[in-house]
Amino acid sequence: MTENQIRTTSDDSDVRVRPATPEDRPAVERLWLMFRHDLSEFQGDLPAADGTFRSERVDAAFSAPGWAPYLLTRGDRAAGFAFVRGLDGPVRVLNSFFVARGARRAGVGLRAAREVLRRHPGRWEIAFQENNPGAVAFWPRLAEDLAPGAWIREARPVPGRPELPPDLWISLTVRP
Repeated sequence: MTENQIRTTSDDSDVRVRPATPEDRPAVERLWLMFRHDLSEFQGDLPAADGTFRSERVDAAFSAPGWAPYLLTRGDRAAGFAFVRGLDGPVRVLNSFFVARGARRAGVGLRAAREVLRRHPGRWEIAFQENNPGAVAFWPRLAEDLAPGAWIREARPVPGRPELPPDLWISLTVRP
């Protein structure tokens, strides 16, 4: 069996999702750079002169009211993160979600996203880019898993970025 076959056929039993602590922040910040790098393919963003990307969402996730950062691990390794906002309002938003490439296509993302949303039952919205084929396949699958036949997808303009195509948004309700 090849390494790729091992990765794609392994189970997700060692996937953990936990609230990220201040001690986790350096790891999350490094994962953030990978996330923004991945998104740059679809949004055309380049890093700043120092090689970093904007990080106000990381700051908000760790300090703003109504936000919660999560660290995704597989075994003893950092595998990704999730940022939730809107916990103090009627609709939660999965603001940012990332799974490192080495953990993709092995059930890690689906299990982690499912767990994050189930931790906060209620109305949810998730945005993604239509030109991101992985996201286009992934998010409807998650929505159908959590709210079979009871979710919607709609295009919305990206605030403050008229040069970008609209984001796709999925809306669903996660039951307790």
